[in-house]
Amino acid sequence: MTGKAQPVIGIIGMGDMGRMYAKRLKAGGIETIYVCDKPESYEQLKAELEGTGITPLRDGHAVSRLSDLIIYSVEAAAISAVVREYGPSTKLGAVVAGQTSVKAPEKEAFDRWLPEDVSVVSVHSLHGPSVTTEGQPLIIIHYRGPEDNVKMVEDVFRCFKSRYVHLSYEEHDMVTANTQAVTHAAFLTMGTAWKNSASYPWETTRYVSGIEVVKVNITLRIYAAKWHVYAGLALLNPSAQTQIQQYSRSVTELFKLMVEGMESELSERVWSAREKVFGWKRDEEGGEGGVGGGRAPILLKEDLLDQFSLGQKPAEAEGKANPNSHLSLLAMVDCWARLGIRPYEHLAVAGTPVFMLWIGVAEYLFRSTSLVASAISAGLSDRVHRSDDIEFVVGARGWSECVSFGNFDLYRRRFEESANFFAPRFEEATKLGGKMIKAIQDGQASTAGR
Repeated sequence: MTGKAQPVIGIIGMGDMGRMYAKRLKAGGIETIYVCDKPESYEQLKAELEGTGITPLRDGHAVSRLSDLIIYSVEAAAISAVVREYGPSTKLGAVVAGQTSVKAPEKEAFDRWLPEDVSVVSVHSLHGPSVTTEGQPLIIIHYRGPEDNVKMVEDVFRCFKSRYVHLSYEEHDMVTANTQAVTHAAFLTMGTAWKNSASYPWETTRYVSGIEVVKVNITLRIYAAKWHVYAGLALLNPSAQTQIQQYSRSVTELFKLMVEGMESELSERVWSAREKVFGWKRDEEGGEGGVGGGRAPILLKEDLLDQFSLGQKPAEAEGKANPNSHLSLLAMVDCWARLGIRPYEHLAVAGTPVFMLWIGVAEYLFRSTSLVASAISAGLSDRVHRSDDIEFVVGARGWSECVSFGNFDLYRRRFEESANFFAPRFEEATKLGGKMIKAIQDGQASTAGR
């Protein structure tokens, strides 16, 4: 931002994302940045930021009075209380943004507690603090105030080199629910099921190759993050609540068809879901047609994924595919079909590397008619994974009930029980998962360039 006076930036909330925002903006040339966290953290924050050029203040009142662009970087569950406390101190004519993952409570808080002369141009980076901002989607929401303020916000965040996506509050919550609610539920449930089975999946030799490697790595990456990252979406986004409840029903109903041997009904439901979500007919391999058009698959060859396994496949099992119902993925697509959701439609908006993996796992399975048929057959006859599937059904219903209660403490306890179980492998899985994402992206780029 050169050739004109820079706005003074204020950030209320110095968690992982607040810190990332402050440091990235400072490195990008923003001269004056005021930040604060909880008042009791002031001295610690002051010591941490000494010499960085970022100025910590004692509380949000001070930040709000001095800043031209104020960013609330707090948990969605806390946004109302924090804006209620500091919103009335907002500088006359300032622009306010919220960096929360769920916008419904943010919008309500801004309407209720901000002065009428304050503009709102909200933001949301659709990635975690450890992911580079470059090329990633940055949602910008112009809610109220002059259009010029949108340009000011775009100029401030130019140094992020992110891809701007302009949405309304309502569109934001719909997109994030449609891309994250069901996938979060699926992989959170996988972790709970494995924890309740008291077994690390990579030690059973059933989850150490191909598509299973992606399942394990995504699950561990999710549990390596902080619980509130997922709780806000699940408990405060009405669309997400509906989807998580439907996911639980899909898991339960598909599993009942499997154990009852209802081959015709199970097959019809799975193939129908495939066509509704991806656009491929029952006898059609996924490729040129369908919702995704001629786009290359997100996940490529399974042997590319094998190198990122946390476990080792026995020599006698090499070249042999373990039969697996892939209940988690069948239910994911069934849920999308039941609710009329086509996640491909949101790839251009929310196509972060991690989200691409989430949908890529399901896409990989459903692209192949032989893999779908094998999953159906395994669901009806395989007993090797049956105990895992039972734990998965129980886990999915447990997460659905947890969300329906709307209790953050219960959600946190449930999340942390599984997170603690997997904690010893978080660092290894995170590094391995990062390498896997890069390998997949490189493979996609190579395929696209041919």
